[in-house]
Amino acid sequence: MTTKTIDPRTLKAWLHDGGELALLDVREHGQYGEAHLFYAIPLPYSRLELEAPRLLPRRGVRVVVYDAGDASAGDVADRAAARLAVLGYGDVSVLQGGARAWKEAGFVLFAGVNLPSKTFGELAEQVYHTPRVSADQLAAMLARDEPVVVLDGRPVAEFRKMNIPGATCCPNGELAYRVRRLVPDASTPIVINCAGRTRSIIGAQTLINLGLPNPVYALENGTQGWFLADHALAHGGTRRYPDDSGNPGLLAAAQALGRRFGVPVVDAATVRDWAADPGRTLFLCDVRTPEEFAAGSLPGAQHTPGGQLMQAGDQYVGVRGARLVLFDNDGVRAPTVASWLRQMGHDASVLADGLASGLALPRTDMPAAPALATLDAEALAARLARGEVALVDLRPGMQFRAGRIAQARWSIRPRLAALLEDLAREGETRQIVLIADEPAVAAWAAASEWPAGLLPAPLLLDGGMAAWRAAGLPVLASPDLPSDTECIDYLFFVHDRHDGNKEAARRYLAWETGLVAQLDAQELAGFRLPDAPAPRP
Repeated sequence: MTTKTIDPRTLKAWLHDGGELALLDVREHGQYGEAHLFYAIPLPYSRLELEAPRLLPRRGVRVVVYDAGDASAGDVADRAAARLAVLGYGDVSVLQGGARAWKEAGFVLFAGVNLPSKTFGELAEQVYHTPRVSADQLAAMLARDEPVVVLDGRPVAEFRKMNIPGATCCPNGELAYRVRRLVPDASTPIVINCAGRTRSIIGAQTLINLGLPNPVYALENGTQGWFLADHALAHGGTRRYPDDSGNPGLLAAAQALGRRFGVPVVDAATVRDWAADPGRTLFLCDVRTPEEFAAGSLPGAQHTPGGQLMQAGDQYVGVRGARLVLFDNDGVRAPTVASWLRQMGHDASVLADGLASGLALPRTDMPAAPALATLDAEALAARLARGEVALVDLRPGMQFRAGRIAQARWSIRPRLAALLEDLAREGETRQIVLIADEPAVAAWAAASEWPAGLLPAPLLLDGGMAAWRAAGLPVLASPDLPSDTECIDYLFFVHDRHDGNKEAARRYLAWETGLVAQLDAQELAGFRLPDAPAPRP
């Protein structure tokens, strides 16, 4: 198959021509986070078949894939383009020279993750002049036992890792719906925090934009700022929004906010017509909580919790310029979230009547992973003892470090074929058993990367490492294996900031506040923030 290619300047034009485009960085997470294009969607080659249908539901969408473009790339972009063609994507190009050529053409590469959302948060603070308090100011308020309520705008799992003592978890997408239950007194000051900056700013400004009469502030630099100011964080927090319904008391304010930012309200018939349009991509987004989504949603919808859709939209929507239709069951959350998405430059609408609309769309066609023969943990242990098999562990590098089977080698899909060829050259003839917590990760890797004729077809450990541990079999920790350099699926500077590393936290905050200065005029113009915010009532 001949792969189409595109040069950096043509790609730059495509990014701003108003048409739909899926720009995919197919390197692993750590590589992507070190330096990537601003609008790139992270779609690691190791998870390509698992995630592509969800991120790119329309097979005719214009797609560009890229890798590092240097000797370390290992033609991952070409391999990914070939796999996308097998999945039915018919308009796929590879960026000539990858990220290296993009930089050489005079364009900027960005570090970090969730770039458009985080950059937008910094711009929003500049435009709206969102009020904020420092960590020391909040600590003093709490020490004086002032009636201040601290709401943490992150998802529950993040909140459990670390939180401001006394804070309550209320993800940003839930604020409009639940704030009056959590803070019934209209005079009580409210402080919104997150781990860094973006969700603190957007959460606080959400309540201000809704016209809440309470004094509302963003906690400057979030839990990192709290930690850098030498205040103690709590861990394992469970204080969160109640599971029962919220309060639709802000319904009129949320709908007015939607109108203020031009959020269309569309009926089910219109959305069905959009879904049948072969020239546009549609995402039907349920912005409610995980518990609500699990209890029942509209056919064809994906779960996109509202706060995370604003914070990490590239994890849910892989097509720039696609149509986004949001819904809830209360009329409060969807228009509030959509008001921000419109300002971010997305074509976002709200589904009239939400969950009660009766809308049903076809579900995304997910390809079935090829079947691998399996063996259970006890059988694997017996065959290892007899020296009959070799082991290759395809789990994330940090999971391998935390606990592995002693005889296992670590690998990852982009490097699997090279490892197997090395083993064959060294005289390895035994059957190889793959280890993966997600069987499909191993199945797709074996299907595309197994060198024909060099080694027997692989087996898969049934149940992965959980089954091995459950059988009481030994697990070995290897804190330095794979090495940091080999861990291409792990972005160290993002995680180190939460592990007691003050310098990493400072670098992260400097990176975040420096994002806006790296944008060019076209990237800035992609946002749709107001020239001046409406005055607060």
